[in-house]
Amino acid sequence: MKRIMLFGTLIITAVLLSGCLYPKEELTQNQVPYNDQIKAVQSAVDDFQKDNGGILPIKTKEADTPIYQKYPIDFKKIAPKYMSEPPGNAYESGGIFQYVLVDVETNPTVKLLDLRMAETIRDIKLRIKTNGYPPYKEQLAKNVFSLDYSKLGLKKAPYIVSPFTNQNLSLVITGEAEVYVDYRPDLYQVLKKSGKELKPGEDIRSILVNDSMFVPAYSLPYTIETKTKEPIFLEE
Repeated sequence: MKRIMLFGTLIITAVLLSGCLYPKEELTQNQVPYNDQIKAVQSAVDDFQKDNGGILPIKTKEADTPIYQKYPIDFKKIAPKYMSEPPGNAYESGGIFQYVLVDVETNPTVKLLDLRMAETIRDIKLRIKTNGYPPYKEQLAKNVFSLDYSKLGLKKAPYIVSPFTNQNLSLVITGEAEVYVDYRPDLYQVLKKSGKELKPGEDIRSILVNDSMFVPAYSLPYTIETKTKEPIFLEE
């Protein structure tokens, strides 16, 4: 009897352990961007567009939606006909990435939007709402400010890990209390490496997108300073 009870206990323990391990493994899979998954979605998008007279499989968004969040892929339109199911790292499958399209007019291209940014921004906006007003700290550009996070109950300033360079990026806020990620360090690094000639007054965010799997989500437009050629906020 003791042997039977011990054997049963071992089986239950093994089942529980496997149950604990599986979600962890699945979570890891859902947090990793894979080129082959992007290629599979790109192929499905291309086939859908070809079969539907140029129409793209995207969700409808408001006209004033920021450009890099404006064209999320609607997997209900391409699965299961063009691909069996959404990739494991897609939001629709419990992942942390939203699959979006860029260059929809000329060359619809699949990219990834890291949704963990949204969680951090949502938390900051909730704290601002609780506080009653945005505690502006320093003006960085016209209608762009840093925040005094100590007045929001935070000991340290929150940050976003860049999907482009893996460096920590700070957050900024506008006069309308909209919170954005500050991509200037990323842009500076890419500009330094690329040596591309860009014109002051043009939005330079595309240089982050061109050679990456990602889009600069929750970003303001940027340009280059006339003399130093360094990235600055593009003032409208």
